[in-house]
Amino acid sequence: PPAPFAHRIVTLRSASVTSQFNLSSKEILGGGKFGEVHACTEKQTGLKLAAKVIRKQGAKDKEMVLLEIDVMNQLNHHNLIQLYDAIETPREIILFMEFVEGGELFERIIDDDYQLTEVDCMVFVRQICEGIRFMHHMRVLHLDLKPENILCVTATGHMVKIIDFGLARRFNPQEKLKVNFGTPEFLSPEVVNYEQVSYSTDMWSMGVITYMLLSGLSPFLGDDDTETLNNVLAAKWYFDEETFESVSEEAKDFVSNLIIKEKSARMSAGQCLQHPWLNN
Repeated sequence: PPAPFAHRIVTLRSASVTSQFNLSSKEILGGGKFGEVHACTEKQTGLKLAAKVIRKQGAKDKEMVLLEIDVMNQLNHHNLIQLYDAIETPREIILFMEFVEGGELFERIIDDDYQLTEVDCMVFVRQICEGIRFMHHMRVLHLDLKPENILCVTATGHMVKIIDFGLARRFNPQEKLKVNFGTPEFLSPEVVNYEQVSYSTDMWSMGVITYMLLSGLSPFLGDDDTETLNNVLAAKWYFDEETFESVSEEAKDFVSNLIIKEKSARMSAGQCLQHPWLNN
């Protein structure tokens, strides 16, 4: 379902948080280097939201949050998490976002009680591709796509949304953009090599996510980060025979057209949505 509020263009404002919102200190939805995400409600409306609390340590922190707000302001789509408000206090910046209760897609991949069928995977992948297609249409690169950054709307349903635009960038194809961050298992060779990134960088990650959804395995994971990064750079991966014997040829073809070292050879999100596997 779409967010419970219409898409908003949010501007960072200085205000008191407690006069408008009740932040739950108990219900922590997630966290990262930046701080924590808490469940919260808007006092006036009772609307339940997710509040991402970012500590302001240096000037760079605020700059990064302004970029995140700018990116989210472009992204009016039901498979992309929506921004509701942004408040600056002396020590923190709080982003108030659409609340989604189903948990990370990652949890489903590793949950032994939850057997993902190939059709389940297909339904998830289709929506992720639709979110990416819209994002790319709006000239935004996510650059940190991984199963932890895809949330299920409900615990048992099949609707998903892409979250965490903290590393996302507005993309101008005329300018060279290089980045150095992310999670080793999901990084593309061009990020590891500190070479130019573009839309196809997100598509590599889409291939890795699909491989994981289909198998529960991570295609490049080594015993340590160095080994993982070397596997990525060599684009050294294969379909684990036992795990993939029950997986369709179409699904394998889909992944094989994304996890490719050569950026220009990877399918775009639009091409993914035209692929036989997602139209079966």
